[in-house]
Amino acid sequence: MPQLSLHTPVGDLTLSEEDGAIVAVDWGWGRDQTETPLLVEAREQLQAYFDGERLDFDLPLAPRGTAYRQKVWAALCRIPAGATRTYGDIAREAGGSARSVGGANGRNPIPILIPCHRVVAGTGIGGYSGGDGLPTKHYLLDLEARALQARARRGQRPARG
Repeated sequence: MPQLSLHTPVGDLTLSEEDGAIVAVDWGWGRDQTETPLLVEAREQLQAYFDGERLDFDLPLAPRGTAYRQKVWAALCRIPAGATRTYGDIAREAGGSARSVGGANGRNPIPILIPCHRVVAGTGIGGYSGGDGLPTKHYLLDLEARALQARARRGQRPARG
């Protein structure tokens, strides 16, 4: 499986590709590095995201998971950059409970690209299993808020990408 790593403000990330789609984003530096066109594009989009130049991603994603997890992950992809939804909000959209949504979030194999960091508890920030946990979640949410504010100052619409 081709993999390509990059340095980011939330730590090293390794992208994995299979059958022409991104199947995983893992924290840490991968042992083998292969520059496929898709992995290079994904790296460039992530770098633009961390530079505040991009808010959403245009990449083929193929996360492996149960039908229920797939529904939850699809709902996460519909949360606009800079916005949050509660676990309960996602449960109302995808079915299940807030707890089952939390379980699906924790098993998201493609964090950041599938924005599980945009899901918060009804009473606060909730948890985050990626990177350094909550500091990483706060960083990602703050990054998106700053990028939206910068676009607003420049008079740009908060459009995708």
